[in-house]
Amino acid sequence: MSLRGHLALPGHLPYRLRAPLAFRVPGQPPVPPAPAPKKRGWIVALVAVILFFLFLFVAMFSCVGMVNSSFGSLGGGTSSSVPYTSGNTVAIITIDGTIQYDGSTSSPEGLSAKLDIAAASPDIKAVVLRVNSGGGTATAGEEMAIYVKDFPKPIVVSSASTNCSAAYEISSQADYIFADETSAIGAIGTIMQTTDISQLLDKLGIQIDNISSTESKESSFGVRPLSEEERAHYQAMVDQINGIFVAKVAEGRHMTVEDVQALATGLPYTGIDGVENGLIDAIGTLDDAVAKACELAGIGSADVIYLRDERSDLSFMMDLLGSSSSSSTTDLKETSLYALQ
Repeated sequence: MSLRGHLALPGHLPYRLRAPLAFRVPGQPPVPPAPAPKKRGWIVALVAVILFFLFLFVAMFSCVGMVNSSFGSLGGGTSSSVPYTSGNTVAIITIDGTIQYDGSTSSPEGLSAKLDIAAASPDIKAVVLRVNSGGGTATAGEEMAIYVKDFPKPIVVSSASTNCSAAYEISSQADYIFADETSAIGAIGTIMQTTDISQLLDKLGIQIDNISSTESKESSFGVRPLSEEERAHYQAMVDQINGIFVAKVAEGRHMTVEDVQALATGLPYTGIDGVENGLIDAIGTLDDAVAKACELAGIGSADVIYLRDERSDLSFMMDLLGSSSSSSTTDLKETSLYALQ
């Protein structure tokens, strides 16, 4: 009878299932068992993940540089808050999106800052405003129109798809306006909007108590209909603001107030119609606007640079990832009582 399959040691485990016995010479210390090999798989995986994200970050940062470089090459220029120039130069400033107070070149502060740079540079002989905006806050448009009017060097407008309302008020102060045949031009008009939700509040059983110094203070809150006196008051304000708008356009375009008022229907015109009715000067592209700026400045040709809003590469990258909720100038609309739209 064999003992191999039946010999059991303490612990009641068959001999063949236990670890091999360790033998030692009497008088010598026991030999410790060999340590089990360490599992390093998770370390390798962690290092691989870190390297992957590092590679992704470097790749995206490189893409940002390529994009910025590409944007600078469109139109043959570079982008800088204090531009490097050498010789005759035409600066392009973009007005894109809602006219409001957000610090971008679609705001009084942002546009003024770029125009100051262009005015101070001896190499910049003229400016082209690349406009693509449907309007915005009346007061912001009024201030920006003043900055354009007072600019000491030739300034030409190149209209993109839309140049309307407050954006057109700004453009009307330039020395020359170009548009494409299909551009939307003009839309001269002023609007105030209130929403009366009082009936909805009644159905929901919601009662709002406003404590104010006078009843009309709550007139624009939408919790009740406007009274006839309030409606007449607001209408008079809208008419007054629109009158200022019309007068500025008439002055900038060298037209009579009556002629501009006849065009102030609130509706846009095509570029083709804009040439006929005097709201723009000619059909042309951005290149045509640059050439006209050179002509008005008395130079044969010029380098072209873009005076852009300052944005860090990291901010641009976050926008690409969709992780930025900051205003871009181009997507947020400022709430305003009166808007030239």
